[in-house]
Amino acid sequence: MAIPERVQPVLDEVRPLADRFTSAGYAVYLVGGTVRDLLLGRPLTRDFDFTTDARPDDIERLLTGWADAVWTTGKRFGTIGAKRGDREYEITTHRAEAYVPDSRKPDVQFSDRVEPDLSRRDFTVNAMALRLPEPELIDPFGGAADLVAKRLRTPLAPEESFTDDPLRMLRAARFLSGYDLEPDADLVHAVEALHDRLEIVSAERIRDELDKLLVVERPGRGLWFLVDTGLASQFLPELPGLALEQDPIHRHKDVLAHTIAVVEKTSADKVLRLAALLHDIGKPKTRSFVPGGRVTFHHHEVVGARMARDRLTALRYPHDEVEAVSRLVELHLRFHTYKMGWTDAAVRRYVRDAGEHLDRLNELTRCDCTTRNERKAQALDRRMDALEARIAELRAKEELDRIRPDLDGNQVMRHLGLRPGRAVGEALAMLLELRLEEGPLEEEEAYRRLDAWWAARAPAD
Repeated sequence: MAIPERVQPVLDEVRPLADRFTSAGYAVYLVGGTVRDLLLGRPLTRDFDFTTDARPDDIERLLTGWADAVWTTGKRFGTIGAKRGDREYEITTHRAEAYVPDSRKPDVQFSDRVEPDLSRRDFTVNAMALRLPEPELIDPFGGAADLVAKRLRTPLAPEESFTDDPLRMLRAARFLSGYDLEPDADLVHAVEALHDRLEIVSAERIRDELDKLLVVERPGRGLWFLVDTGLASQFLPELPGLALEQDPIHRHKDVLAHTIAVVEKTSADKVLRLAALLHDIGKPKTRSFVPGGRVTFHHHEVVGARMARDRLTALRYPHDEVEAVSRLVELHLRFHTYKMGWTDAAVRRYVRDAGEHLDRLNELTRCDCTTRNERKAQALDRRMDALEARIAELRAKEELDRIRPDLDGNQVMRHLGLRPGRAVGEALAMLLELRLEEGPLEEEEAYRRLDAWWAARAPAD
């Protein structure tokens, strides 16, 4: 296969490294995603991966003096890392390992040939190597043809591949979406049969792979794959749980289809996409039937926020991301009261409650409308445009993004002669309510209101 001209700049960049290995009598290959994306003409990451027949000690020796930094944290698995300039490199001895059943760690065995190493990679589109320094494509499993045919296969039998590393089943969802591929029938059958092996994979690895899926441009195909094969039930059972009809009489779109549509409409922002994925997970628990055959989901946003917090915590998401997503889920219906007309105080509370996630909340609200009724969709857009205009107007008049009491705790304590305690907190809460209801107060007026509140409260103390 002819090497495309666009590959030449990469070959020029890695030649000095390749020459060090070949001069020492070792073979070296560029492998993995870099080769795949070079063939597709896609932008490359900052990291380059190589494989070689040199053993880890020899790799470390060859990198010393060439790289700006060398690290050996993966040495027992055959990998030496390095950095030169802005580029990071991982060079790994050819491997022919197999994972021990029910273990998260590979049983590493080194190989002198590249083909066994490629056979142990996840998919054929990632099982290609470019021999260096004079380029020769090594493609024993037809990965280049699969890229052209838009087919996702494993180099070995999928049962063997997924038994070796069950996370590969979840990774398949990302490749289906990210590269617009169709899964081979044997691959699908293997995932359906082996999805429960995902239980031996750590929550952190599952979380990281889910994140990568969610930020591809169109994650819908991968999300359907997770549900249809049973994978989602292993780490996100709330997702297949959404496959229920919203309206059994009129057979309106089901919640799962709606959810995936919302995810695809949102920007590729991880927190926003997580919120879109989880925004309706409270519906199954809150579903009730009312006269006439209609279905309601009262307070599903509150229930869903708790469920989102529990699920993301179980997946080991950072605390700030858990709080951000659960907050967006809790607030995703707030906007819909705007059709009844909002006071300035209501706008202030909306901005205060959304905090730094206001733009995400507004986008989630817009994308939550998946109706095919153009009139309804346009009406929602007009209302959101009006709300955002109101927010802009208030921002021009006051510090809307930093709403706080007009007096601070020290001022309250000095004025009332108080020590730190509950009364100070109650005074600040009262002043915050005034700020939300009436906007900024002059300092003199704030003290007058504080005195009036204290006078009315004092007899109760």
